[in-house]
Amino acid sequence: MHPRSALLATVVLFQSLQAGTDPMEFRRVAHEYYQWRDAAYPVATSAAGDHRFDARITDYGMTEVLRRRQHVSDLLLRVRSLDTAGWSKDDRVDLVLFQAELAGADFFGRTLDPEHSDPQLYVNECTNSIFTLLQKDYAPRRVRALAATARLEQIPALLRVGRANLTQPVRLYASLASEAARRGDDLYTVSLMTLADDLSATERTRLITARDGAVNALHQYADWLDAGVNKMPQWQPMGEVSYNYLLKRVLLLPFGAHDVAHLGEVELARYRALEAMLRDPSLASPDPSRARHVPKDEAEFLAAYQSRLKEIVDFLQANRLVTIPQYIGPFQIRQLPEAFKPTSPGGFMNPPGVYDKDPGGFYYIPTYNPKSGNFYIRAAIEDPRPILGHEGIPGHFLQISIANHVEDEIRRQQGDSVFAEGWALYGEEMLMREGLYPDNSAAQGQILRLSRYRAARIGVDVNLHTGRWSFEQAVKYFMESGGLDREAAEGEAAGAASSPSQKISYIVGKWQIMRLLGRYRDSQGAAFRLGAFHDQLISYGTLPLSVIEWLMFDDESSLREALK
Repeated sequence: MHPRSALLATVVLFQSLQAGTDPMEFRRVAHEYYQWRDAAYPVATSAAGDHRFDARITDYGMTEVLRRRQHVSDLLLRVRSLDTAGWSKDDRVDLVLFQAELAGADFFGRTLDPEHSDPQLYVNECTNSIFTLLQKDYAPRRVRALAATARLEQIPALLRVGRANLTQPVRLYASLASEAARRGDDLYTVSLMTLADDLSATERTRLITARDGAVNALHQYADWLDAGVNKMPQWQPMGEVSYNYLLKRVLLLPFGAHDVAHLGEVELARYRALEAMLRDPSLASPDPSRARHVPKDEAEFLAAYQSRLKEIVDFLQANRLVTIPQYIGPFQIRQLPEAFKPTSPGGFMNPPGVYDKDPGGFYYIPTYNPKSGNFYIRAAIEDPRPILGHEGIPGHFLQISIANHVEDEIRRQQGDSVFAEGWALYGEEMLMREGLYPDNSAAQGQILRLSRYRAARIGVDVNLHTGRWSFEQAVKYFMESGGLDREAAEGEAAGAASSPSQKISYIVGKWQIMRLLGRYRDSQGAAFRLGAFHDQLISYGTLPLSVIEWLMFDDESSLREALK
């Protein structure tokens, strides 16, 4: 369905919804919204595992951008005005979730205005348009190569639109976008060409022509950014009022900026002290020289990394710490593409998408270098299990795979970062405290350092976006308080500036989960079992924890605090 057709269908449905307050009509509107969104953002939809729109990229012409923004804003206003008298608890829960989802789409469009300010938006669209076709063998190579060709042919026009739109490009974002554009050639010239073997001569020529045109356009875009970067405005914070709106109305957190910052300070102090209590505090800084074996090359490194997952799974099952469903697919370790390194220095995880028929997932880790100072590389050589547990099982891969099977569409569509990152970070320490790692081991030291720098992330995110700190102050804080090397610290600070609130997700989510765990233990008494808590917690999907508290304990107090 074309985005505009879906928009008209949603308007018609909403008119019928206004005539009454039938929750089934509300659910129909939500379903139509997801269809409209998926058609409007075809690259994101490919990433989610729906490949109907693989030959298209997003229309960033400002007329279309403003039309999309207005649709979301209007829908949010009307959904907020619904009379829910007589609705069931489940219907009211889903209305709150849908409102928050719309509030997020509205906030990030209107408040941050990335089309005018963030050159990364357009580079990311180009990169992801191809990356999403390469990740999985969801269709024959020729089918994916033809889709890639169609997308590549649209990239020069997209970047011209980007130049026209970028009336106030931010200097930091421009530098990151230029770096990503220049470092991404291998995605197009090497990785993409693995799909070309089954093309006819004519099709292959068309692909190469489109590829070369796209790469040239990306380099010209980077040249344009570099030429004007010194005249571009510095990065500016959104301010405390907007940041608090994001925390409460979008993330449904019962905290304001001050509360979140204070939590970060408390947790940072705790984990720095716990590092100091190790018999050998240097264990908190990964050191490949302490490893039993240093892999000789990238292939051996990735294979050794992935092989350690079985140890974690066996431990979880032996101790009944979480139920692993039969539908869980394979989890693989892959090399991080160069284009993603500027803002993802530690790599990133790709779980199966909400529409994915393939249950497999991936963790992309930086290029192997046994002499690297990068924290994640050093940690992966010495003992990869803490990060592997975070990204794989019981962390993101398991949790999101389960969330994709939630029956309720609105809950299945949720992707709350605070819950997702909180669960993965909670799992790191849970495995340690349940006995997977011995006391005063390198793995234990690594877990303490990982929590320490996740706590430091809070101070950076809050103080950057409320205007208290400069970018350089954020980098220094990561190094001095978080214990990171400069490369990792600069990447972390860039990620915080580019994605407001993402960096607070880890510690804030972990704290909320631990609060629920204590409450659950008290309610269960002698019948308490830790694995039962874990199974119930992740059965709800990737929802805000204030909503999970309502579902688990029939207690709306945290949610009311967020919405007041």
